[in-house]
Order: sequence, then C-alpha cells, then structure tokens
Amino acid sequence: MSKTVTFAFSSTEYEDIEAKETFTFEKLGIEEDMDDKALKRVIDDIFRAWVWDKLNISHSIVINEDKQP
Repeated sequence: MSKTVTFAFSSTEYEDIEAKETFTFEKLGIEEDMDDKALKRVIDDIFRAWVWDKLNISHSIVINEDKQP
C-alpha cells in the first residue's frame, strides 16, 4: 500500500503560472499511519514550503492510496 499526495497550484495574477507534482509519503518523510488532523497539518506545512507563502495562488491537494494485492 503506497500513499501519494499531489500538490498543484495556478496563479490568479499571472497567466500560465502553474505547477503540479506528485510525491510519495515516503519521499516526503510522512508516516502513513498518522491521524487525519496531524496529517493535514504536516501536508499543509510541506505544501507552503513547496509554493512559497508570498505567491497569490489558488491550489488543490489530492491524496491517493494505491492498494496492491
């Protein structure tokens, strides 16, 4: 079982300024068994570092779990 998180943003101020990148929890150093509240806090902190707080952007974060037999 491998969880991933996708960070994405697009600028509301500048045309064609956008990015999207998917990371495994392992690559980000996130433990998969964290409770939801702690997980959200850690992911939000990592996301802010990824895009920089000073940009005027809209964004989304999608977490997927790959269940393998």
